[in-house]
Amino acid sequence: MRETVHVPLGDRAYDVLIGPGLLAESGALISPFLPRPRVAVVTETQVAATHLDGLRLGLATQGIDMVALELPPGEATKGWPHLQEVVEWLLAQKIERNDVVVALGGGVIGDLVGFAAAILRRGVRFVQVPTSLLAQVDSSVGGKTAINSSHGKNLIGAFHQPCLVLADTDVLNTLTTRDFLAGYGEVMKYGLLGDADFFAWLEDNAPAMAAGDMALRVEAVRRSVQMKAEIVTRDETEQGERALLNLGHTFCHALEAATGYSDRLLHGEGVAIGCGLAFELSSRLGLCAQEDPSRVRAHLKAMGMKTDLSDIDGALPDAATLLDLMGQDKKVVAGTLNFVLARGIGEAFVTSDVPREAVLGVLGDALART
Repeated sequence: MRETVHVPLGDRAYDVLIGPGLLAESGALISPFLPRPRVAVVTETQVAATHLDGLRLGLATQGIDMVALELPPGEATKGWPHLQEVVEWLLAQKIERNDVVVALGGGVIGDLVGFAAAILRRGVRFVQVPTSLLAQVDSSVGGKTAINSSHGKNLIGAFHQPCLVLADTDVLNTLTTRDFLAGYGEVMKYGLLGDADFFAWLEDNAPAMAAGDMALRVEAVRRSVQMKAEIVTRDETEQGERALLNLGHTFCHALEAATGYSDRLLHGEGVAIGCGLAFELSSRLGLCAQEDPSRVRAHLKAMGMKTDLSDIDGALPDAATLLDLMGQDKKVVAGTLNFVLARGIGEAFVTSDVPREAVLGVLGDALART
């Protein structure tokens, strides 16, 4: 049931392995990259309690020694203090330029550890072992690494590709329903931005996938990773097409900022709501049929996911404040905010030609439903 997606980036090319049982085989899979039988693993405490021993045993099958640093879970970890902690710890462990650092965790750990690897000794290799659905289909692939700033999310970072990604789909069985569905927000995004057939496949199969069908999980992760790999290969540093992967994210990042990057709104939940808002905005601008945003929201509801702003616990700021929060988004170019909109399911595009009043109208109406 294992699948391999190759990311062909010349001398920085790598494979994404997808399927059950990869933690147990981690030693055999990682050892070809090691000049000496030793790795430094950075993880977080909740993931460590569930998966660190499995990784240690997998590495031990090939005689690979492991040292590990456990960080606190949560988005707040992705900042300057813990970046400094990781870098100083790796230096204290005498990690050399040819060694390999392993990021074991979700998107927060992957982003943080990848950035630490990018700046340590001007760049050391690292392996992504994503333990959430969101990280397996999105943040572990493509080489975007970053930490957050008080000014916004992911504003300090670097492009630094991993040398290997091990997406063990067995670990998805340990996720809470909420975390799994949050990750599904990113899976759904791929169908919405560029593959209407994949979105239709998800409408038919995603409920069974969420219920635990492993073959469907492997296929959903494979197709998502394949789409991302194809886009990253054509536009590694987000000069154009890669921005399509930000469908739903401009709204999402504003909502995350408004909720203090807290458990009130998980990233994938924000992406799902943001996709609905992006299709609503597209419909109001006459770009897509009115049925399209209804179809997106119907699928979210069918999956039992957060669909509207009213599904976010607590009060939200007004539409103007949310729009101002979008202004700190990385998609701002020459002071102009770019949106990913759609001409239909699977037909996303990037534009800066979006009237402020239209965005305020969509946000205002969404807030009025809360």
